[in-house]
Amino acid sequence: MSEQLVIPTLSGTFDALASGPDDGRPVLLLHGFPECAYQWEHQLAALGAAGFRGVAFDQRGYSPGIRPAEVHAYAPDELVGDVLRVAAGWPRFDLVGHDWGSAVAWMVAAAHPDRLRSLTAVSTPHGAAFSAALRGDTDQQKRSEYFRLFRTPGDAERELLDGGGLRRFYEGLPADQVERYVKRFAEPGALTAALNWYRAMRRPAKSGPITAPTLYVWSTGDRRNG
Repeated sequence: MSEQLVIPTLSGTFDALASGPDDGRPVLLLHGFPECAYQWEHQLAALGAAGFRGVAFDQRGYSPGIRPAEVHAYAPDELVGDVLRVAAGWPRFDLVGHDWGSAVAWMVAAAHPDRLRSLTAVSTPHGAAFSAALRGDTDQQKRSEYFRLFRTPGDAERELLDGGGLRRFYEGLPADQVERYVKRFAEPGALTAALNWYRAMRRPAKSGPITAPTLYVWSTGDRRNG
């Protein structure tokens, strides 16, 4: 069973889950959309059992304690800054991201290589590769068409909540987990805050060369890929 944490920072308060000894090698996990720290429950258990200190936090907009209304508050620099603020007590750490969490992780690795022991990115590739695919790969362009909807205030919220689109993200999950996610994003302002990540990022996230040891994972059986 993961520990529930509240992590105060100068930007706001983050809810988090953790596992493993306080003095274990630190591993920070970044969730994707539309998820939260809960997506890492099994990985946290495995990390804790292996003696690591695993921490997964609900990122900006997902944590009620840091849910600004302004779109610009979700710009890439803010998201990268949140990672460093949450990990302030660790001189170096391993960083793991999925989906949007991977996009942020790539940017952290490029801008602050001295802080990372390793980078693991799941589903979302390096920003430069993704940008190139959006420019020249028709399959990726089609897969990313939903960006246009997500960047349209009001329409996206109605489609995802009232139109049932949100539940389709969780196909294959146990019913209790689906309800847990849907209930969370039905909270006032929660879904809009999560969508503001898309609205603040008008172009694919870019990052420079990565020097940390890196593992990129792409599963052909993951319906979320793309």
